[in-house]
Amino acid sequence: MINPNQNNGFFDFISELPLFFILFGGIIFTLVFGTFAYVIIKGLSSYFSNNAAEITRQRSKIVDKRSEVWGGSGDSSANTSHFITFEFEDHTRKELQVRSDQYGLITVGDQGELIYQGTRFKEFIRQY
Repeated sequence: MINPNQNNGFFDFISELPLFFILFGGIIFTLVFGTFAYVIIKGLSSYFSNNAAEITRQRSKIVDKRSEVWGGSGDSSANTSHFITFEFEDHTRKELQVRSDQYGLITVGDQGELIYQGTRFKEFIRQY
């Protein structure tokens, strides 16, 4: 039989908190958990979508390059993402993220064959 005068520990602590704190804590927990779930689902969706896409080869011209630096506050190091914009023969454009070693080898004005899969850069073969 349960003794009503018995200390239930954590549940006694929760029951003594004002409703505002309980609701506020629940909202914060839901937002944090929801954000993590969204980022994970979006990343997996992009990964599987790229894997399902066919590998495409198209003649293209490099029309722009850009870098995006993020992080680097306090003791943490900065990260750099590199992007190249390719223009195809039908004048459509596609911007793809590329690795640093590829970014340094490709210059604006280069022409050649772009190989990509979905939004994933594979290779650029320059035509001389």
